[in-house]
Amino acid sequence: MVAASHPPNTPSPPPAAAVLGIPLATAGYDEVLDWIDAMVASRSPGYLIAAAVHLVMLAQEDASVREAVLGASLVVPDGQPLVWALRLLGHREISARVYGPDLMLACCERAARSGARTYLYGGRSEGALVALTLNLRTRFPGLQIVGAYAPPHVGGSSGAPFREPTADEDRKLIEEIDGAGAEIVWVGTGQPHQELWMARMRPRLQAPMLIGVGAAFDFHAGLVAQAPPWMGRHGLEWSYRLAREPRRLWRRYLRYNPRFMAAVGRQYAAQRRSTGR
Repeated sequence: MVAASHPPNTPSPPPAAAVLGIPLATAGYDEVLDWIDAMVASRSPGYLIAAAVHLVMLAQEDASVREAVLGASLVVPDGQPLVWALRLLGHREISARVYGPDLMLACCERAARSGARTYLYGGRSEGALVALTLNLRTRFPGLQIVGAYAPPHVGGSSGAPFREPTADEDRKLIEEIDGAGAEIVWVGTGQPHQELWMARMRPRLQAPMLIGVGAAFDFHAGLVAQAPPWMGRHGLEWSYRLAREPRRLWRRYLRYNPRFMAAVGRQYAAQRRSTGR
């Protein structure tokens, strides 16, 4: 299995275990947040992915997505089914998922105290990004949001996929992020777009941490309602989101959820055979 390489003096990431070849952290929020703080303090470059089942399954099919995911410094299990898979495979130390939207809030709370400089990349539109910025600053007084950018969509429509930036757009964005002295760049353009972007931009940006959190931008901007916590704990968040965005999400869940369960079953059976149990 390919794994991300870590330069000397880089803080060691929390422990991880593989589900379908993707190493997922078995640590909780505090250990992940401590690692992020250490990465920022040591100016060590890295990127963190909050993985859903969808991303893990895309990595089985698309070599570029798999490379981007395996190149991450840390991948946390954003979806409860990934936690169940880890526990089924014997990793009982993991008690709960590390949910991207909650990780973002907890990290921003710490950044407001530490003074870590934050940049926001993503969002449906400039207006959505303004709402997100205002909400975060109101919730966490002292949070230093040093810049924000909503990347362009195909055809200019906020409902369309994000288009690939031009070389000139990339250059200007890098100059803006580096010039602002950003230390944590939050990336909210959806999976796998944000993972591919982080993998591509990681060598070009000075900010120590890039963190992909997908729908967290919409949730914290107040544009999309989050599933009740009990639905997340019981692995039903997908049904809540599907009920609200059926046209966008039905193919994803119909295609990947059954395939994920079957693939984890095969991994579990293979592990049992190899251990003779």
